[in-house]
Amino acid sequence: MPMVAQSDPGSENFGIANAHTMLCQWHDPALLGTLQHQWMWSKKNIMPEITWSQLCCRFTPGFENLLDLGINSGFYDTNNTLQVMVFCWVFIPWLQQELDAYHDRVNNTAKRHDHNKILPHGVLNLIYHSAEDFRALDFKIKVECEALDHVRNLYIKPSHTVFDLVPQPFGECLNNCYVHLGHPAVTRHSVWNVYLCLLDALQAQAIELPLFVGVMEEEEEEPSEDSVPLLENHEDLPFHEENNGEYYMGGVGGGLGLGKQCSALSIQPD
Repeated sequence: MPMVAQSDPGSENFGIANAHTMLCQWHDPALLGTLQHQWMWSKKNIMPEITWSQLCCRFTPGFENLLDLGINSGFYDTNNTLQVMVFCWVFIPWLQQELDAYHDRVNNTAKRHDHNKILPHGVLNLIYHSAEDFRALDFKIKVECEALDHVRNLYIKPSHTVFDLVPQPFGECLNNCYVHLGHPAVTRHSVWNVYLCLLDALQAQAIELPLFVGVMEEEEEEPSEDSVPLLENHEDLPFHEENNGEYYMGGVGGGLGLGKQCSALSIQPD
């Protein structure tokens, strides 16, 4: 776990800030009273924005074309509730697997050397696991399972509908149909075919969709309890920008950085 998390400002990120702060404080009580999260104002959220831009350029176009193929072929209608639910059940897990594969590929591939970069060069996973081999300091926090369980129980409601791709009764029905089809592999070449086969199987069984639609409507009518307030009595990490525009937004030294200790380290960038 990193010492500090970061995000664009916004209440939708309060839960992340709270959970990360509590995990940090669990392992270092001296951090009590300080939010271990940086709100990236005014174009300071650079690295995540670069990563998102690269994802949109390298990953997204091919999958958008594949999704458009099904829509243009008349396989999928966003106004058809049955098709929407089958689509979610098939496509969301598959796209998550593809994103995981992209994530692994990026983290296990060395980027082109950049002489302007002061951070370590090499394969990201190797740097993460063996920072000392790259003449870097290792500041990551090894999280205890007990701490994760505590924060998970505090902030996550397992029965929340966000964890269900579709209403549970309909999901069980879909799973039975999928088993009956022989667990076909879902790939970019077969995903639309699996979707159509499941759709045909459901229609052949004359599934009473209104029952499941009613479940969805009841869930939507339930009062929302998703709003998470930011931890009270917690100050933001200090932020100081030098006259030359340089600034530090990490968690070392309570947000102040290594300071003069840097000169005592025999670590020089490549």
